Amino acid sequence: MFGQLILNIYVSLGVPQQEAGNPTVATVIFIAASLTAAGVFDNIAQLAGAGIAVPVTGFANSVTSMAMEFRREGLVTGTGSKMFALAGSIIVFGVVTAFVVGLISALI
Repeated sequence: MFGQLILNIYVSLGVPQQEAGNPTVATVIFIAASLTAAGVFDNIAQLAGAGIAVPVTGFANSVTSMAMEFRREGLVTGTGSKMFALAGSIIVFGVVTAFVVGLISALI
């Protein structure tokens, strides 16, 4: 429902319906990361339940929380190396799945 509201805002600003999905997803990721940085994402997740744990917001939350947790260790050895510790498996699964689907699509 929240994502649809954001999509409708982009459409009302003149973005075509077929192209409004990308800025909507980017906005939802930005909001989830900002809420995580502010320390309120977990409280909202407890109230909203599974609705807030969709892949995009969950991914943004995991990356942001790990980046914040290890920022004291420095940009490279802390934030850069540990930021994707939780989300790395999601990225690998997504890339492999996209490759397999693309390969099947090309062969058909």
